[in-house]
Amino acid sequence: MDAPIFETRALTKIYRTGAVEVQALRGVDFEATRGEFVVLLGPSGSGKSTFLNIIGGLDRATSGVVRFAEHDLTAMEERELTLYRRDHVGFVFQFYNLVPSLTALENVQLVTEIARAPMRAEEALAVVGLADRLDHFPAQLSGGEQQRVAIARAIAKRPEVLLCDEPTGALDSATGVRVLDALVRVNAELGATTLVITHNAAIREIAHRVVHFGDGRILSTHVNAGRKAPSEISW
Repeated sequence: MDAPIFETRALTKIYRTGAVEVQALRGVDFEATRGEFVVLLGPSGSGKSTFLNIIGGLDRATSGVVRFAEHDLTAMEERELTLYRRDHVGFVFQFYNLVPSLTALENVQLVTEIARAPMRAEEALAVVGLADRLDHFPAQLSGGEQQRVAIARAIAKRPEVLLCDEPTGALDSATGVRVLDALVRVNAELGATTLVITHNAAIREIAHRVVHFGDGRILSTHVNAGRKAPSEISW
């Protein structure tokens, strides 16, 4: 079996506001291997986004261990976490966070200008099916096209890991299928370990593995024997 690219052990996260404590994660043990496509399911407040933020280096655990390959994220200083995010992780969120005054090409070039060994911005946009929309501004693109620009921006630095938080949450089903097609293609062609948070249980059918969160814990894990293409799932 391949060594895990991600590993967490006894991961906890407590948010404190005055005398009030909210335990977002309660001892989460998790592993993901290189090239795996994992869907994280669970209701709001179950700890999914907190978990993704911690393994992505956007937040810190209260206790426990988080490892990426040979790196211990829990021992990193802020500058080291910044470099980790820059060099290894691509993020895709529900809201696209594109710069409205820049074209699709220029939005992706924002990343390629600072990455260590990026692909060309034109290549990244072609991977997500937008080779003919390079010079369009966000306002000239549909919601699904804007999300695919966001995916192109995330993959342009050739990340080992792609972390997606509700990437289809603001989209209708037909548009969501195109976005999921792009994620599956990136996972297959670039080998990026891909973790996708969703409330939509149907999306689990495109994953290699499904992890169910509840009350800050992993409740169950399921391996898909036969994955479906995004166009085959029922929303």
